Amino acid sequence: MSAIALALYSRPGCHLCAEMKAVIEPVVRELGCTLEEIDISGRTELEARFGMEIPVLCVNGRKAFKYRVTELELRKRLTREGGERG
Repeated sequence: MSAIALALYSRPGCHLCAEMKAVIEPVVRELGCTLEEIDISGRTELEARFGMEIPVLCVNGRKAFKYRVTELELRKRLTREGGERG
């Protein structure tokens, strides 16, 4: 599963972003995925793209979750993604 790349679009001070990150990080560590956290603050293109939808979690470049995710939902998505790639 190490080939799976996650990108978390967020901004500082966002409680939903902090909650999503807390769910994601242990799963990422366990499964060996990569996680890039991207602050959309002051970035016009990203603000226009994601705006009030944050946090947004993309899996291998595709929007997978917004606002909230559970560990179970994330694991299911990563398992499906791993199957699609392998």
